[in-house]
Amino acid sequence: MSIYSLGLLIALALLFDFMNGFHDAANAIATVVSTGVLKPQTAVAMAALCNFIAIFVIGLGVAATVGKGTIDPNVVDQHVVFGALVGAIIWNMITWYYGIPSSSSHALIGGLVGAAVAKSGTSALAGGGLLKTVIFIVVSPLLGFVLGSLIMLLVSWIFVRSTPRRVDKWFRRWQLVSAACYSLGHGGNDAQKTIGIIWMLLIAAGHVGAAEKLPPIWVIIACYTAISFGTLFGGWRIVKTMGQKITKLKPVGGFCAESGGAITLLLASYLGVPVSTTHTITGAIVGVGAAQRMSAVRWGVAGTIVWAWIFTIPAAGLMAAVAWYLGRHFL
Repeated sequence: MSIYSLGLLIALALLFDFMNGFHDAANAIATVVSTGVLKPQTAVAMAALCNFIAIFVIGLGVAATVGKGTIDPNVVDQHVVFGALVGAIIWNMITWYYGIPSSSSHALIGGLVGAAVAKSGTSALAGGGLLKTVIFIVVSPLLGFVLGSLIMLLVSWIFVRSTPRRVDKWFRRWQLVSAACYSLGHGGNDAQKTIGIIWMLLIAAGHVGAAEKLPPIWVIIACYTAISFGTLFGGWRIVKTMGQKITKLKPVGGFCAESGGAITLLLASYLGVPVSTTHTITGAIVGVGAAQRMSAVRWGVAGTIVWAWIFTIPAAGLMAAVAWYLGRHFL
């Protein structure tokens, strides 16, 4: 692999990382913006800062899973990485355009799987890492749902004798904390996926040993910076879907949803599992709505989102396979 090809692919990976932040900014800020606690510009600035601060708080278990535990490292070359990144980027652009909160994480995983299978068949897949990812496609929204609804019920019980005005006043403040914690979890889990891709690429190119336990520090800093800038520019088309179309949120509901989502993301990052921030916060928002009353949730909108989740990995995988084929013949 030439230095030119390596540099081009690293730039493409950082572009995906930027788009990940851009696409998933809504996950971190939709609740705090839709409840009126923060203005959009202030919210994205806070989320971007917390995305970067996560570099000092969260380990690199997710990066190791993506870099070494998704596909066979021996299959990785510039064409596989090119196909995976292009497939994930195209799917992100399609879902962003239509305002569908799909998973950038699973688009990337689908891209890796599609490109690797196109090159070497299913034997190229690493079962352990993929199994964890597939399991958490179901677990993360369910855990977000359960935690969001339980926290909402607990808060309702604690503040049962308080006036609505007093509750609103307190949770407008506390939602700043919950939104910051969620953004920490978002940056910590999602930036690591691109770290894993570049780490995989450097190992394949022979610039980093496969036995190395940590990627180069410049890779870590570059990826956290890219996702933070992506969040700063924000994917506004998705904010409305996440913040108001699923269920109407007040500051107390926003706090409960963000808290449930943050706990889920931080737990997954600790376990080294690449989860979807989109799945997590959506599950938490639905849980908060359902805890108030089942009719508070627009189940038709939630169902459309679930279909987007189902199609993400195969759709990104198919696009990645096509991109791998084109890259193999024209790069």
